[in-house]
Amino acid sequence: MYENKKTLRDLDLNNKKVIVRFDFNVPIKDNAVLNDKRIVAAIPTIKYLLDRNCCIIGLSHLGRIKSIDDIKSNKKTLAPVAKRLQELLINNKVIFEPSLDYSIIKQKVEQLQPGQILLLENTRYYDVDDKNTIVKLESKNNNELAKFWASLGDCFVNDAFGTAHRAHASNAGIAQNIKDSCIGFLIEKEINSISKAIENPKQPYVAILGGAKVSDKIKVINNLLPKVDKIIICGGMAYTFLAAQGYDIGKSICESEMYEFATQMLEKGKDKIVLTKDAYCSKEFIDVPGVLINAHDGFKDYEGLDIGDQTIKLFNETLDNAKTVVWNGPCGVFEFKNYQNGTNSIAKKLAELTTKGCYTLIGGGDSAAAIKQLGYKESDFSFVSTGGGASLALIEGSPLPGIEAIANK
Repeated sequence: MYENKKTLRDLDLNNKKVIVRFDFNVPIKDNAVLNDKRIVAAIPTIKYLLDRNCCIIGLSHLGRIKSIDDIKSNKKTLAPVAKRLQELLINNKVIFEPSLDYSIIKQKVEQLQPGQILLLENTRYYDVDDKNTIVKLESKNNNELAKFWASLGDCFVNDAFGTAHRAHASNAGIAQNIKDSCIGFLIEKEINSISKAIENPKQPYVAILGGAKVSDKIKVINNLLPKVDKIIICGGMAYTFLAAQGYDIGKSICESEMYEFATQMLEKGKDKIVLTKDAYCSKEFIDVPGVLINAHDGFKDYEGLDIGDQTIKLFNETLDNAKTVVWNGPCGVFEFKNYQNGTNSIAKKLAELTTKGCYTLIGGGDSAAAIKQLGYKESDFSFVSTGGGASLALIEGSPLPGIEAIANK
């Protein structure tokens, strides 16, 4: 999987000006970075370049820009990221450039000295113009913008796994407009770690798919079903599968347009698919103690918010002898303390399996957020991806445009 793409070791990077696409899309509050995991994850690539006397021109997005107010409010500026990066790289100068003006940026790049890092402003600021018109120059891979960024350096390194599933001007666009390009250490690690779980995995192989929508996981289910021994379907997704079989799921989240697909998968998968049997439910979507209801009895005017005790036992038994587990999507509304138990039980089981030699892959996104909120360390599992959508795309077998555009070896 992408073994043919050039890596940092395949380019002569000595004394070069290197454009690097990072994933610095981190939570920020009161001008301070709340979680620097993605910044820290980029350090190996940065240090490799600095050791080769490179000048680094850094690019990243931060959040979504929907109007000029998102820019004027300064809440989505990368300035706090530059500050945190400087704290992590005390021996190198980190310069932040807030201007979007091409000529000013060009001048700052020309002034850049070897061993220095110039971090440019949020790439998605180019998605809205000064007349408050949504133009999406970054998000729709505008060639003029991509060519400008590509003109700033000698070569391009894409190390932003979190956006690799999108064709943006700052990843695919730059790669298409520059002679030399490669992937960074973070993307290389992500590809190798995810490949280990989906290409020739050790059996028994179990996938756990949660989250709200079946429609988000159609390709994943189709791709994994022939490969796995079991697929555990939980979270909001499970209620669509139950409803498709005629169960009364009450006010639970449901996609009626997915009934036909769910029925087909149940017929195709036969005993491979393991579903929720009971759930902790509430009459309102609020964080209060739930009522335990068996799916056979029907939820009536209740809404399922977490898997029940019988389901936890079933899922644990299904996972017992697993040698490879892929987990994408929580079992319930883990943000509510009263509905964390199901997701916590899965995390606990996977941590236990990891100590026994099982390869456990946490597919980023809400699953990664859940284990962090529940107090687990990343070292409790074999690998925790930094990219939800990108890891999902790899697991479902979809191409990643941000990597596809990188030069081949």
